[in-house]
Amino acid sequence: MVNIGVLVSGSGTNLQAIIEAIEAGKIEGKICIVISDNPDAYAIKRAKKYNIKTQYINYKEFSNREEYDKKIISVLKEKDCDLVVLAGYMKILTPCFINVYKNKIMNIHPALLPSFPGLHVQKKAIDHGVKVSGCTVHFVDEGLDSGPIIIQQVVEVKDDDTEESLAERILREEHRIYPRAIQLFSEGKLIIKGRRVFIKEENLK
Repeated sequence: MVNIGVLVSGSGTNLQAIIEAIEAGKIEGKICIVISDNPDAYAIKRAKKYNIKTQYINYKEFSNREEYDKKIISVLKEKDCDLVVLAGYMKILTPCFINVYKNKIMNIHPALLPSFPGLHVQKKAIDHGVKVSGCTVHFVDEGLDSGPIIIQQVVEVKDDDTEESLAERILREEHRIYPRAIQLFSEGKLIIKGRRVFIKEENLK
């Protein structure tokens, strides 16, 4: 069983998907803490509904980003978290944070990395005229959406797609593959070699 710490900033739909996967027995793990940098994040309400412990940490109370991240690290360690999951967390982690949890931080991005890192990626996909987009679960490194890729899922870009309609279809796939990636981590099936992640004895369909 994996002890999970989740970092959130917003509505928390991926957090909801992870909670439901745990409840359904699809993830052998538990969420030990949900930490938010936004006191009004709806994700906090989602967590409380399931009696999951939450904590708001105000970055304005710290002199710099590293001191802020050290506070988060101390909370995660206090809760014995094995894996850190970013679920709509809008801050970039410092090298200090990444070094403490190297290859133990996951993020999901609503594009097929390395294409379209950063924000507003559905608009970028449509503006570039790509025929497919999708989502990517990856480990977090010191770059922007640049860590080793765990799972990707392709989503067709339709001729009449808007930024919103494409985002909605991609989000449905995010809710499916993020819990799967967490379960693979829990089972010890993710093997990292350089920039590549291999799934031990696993054939993803």
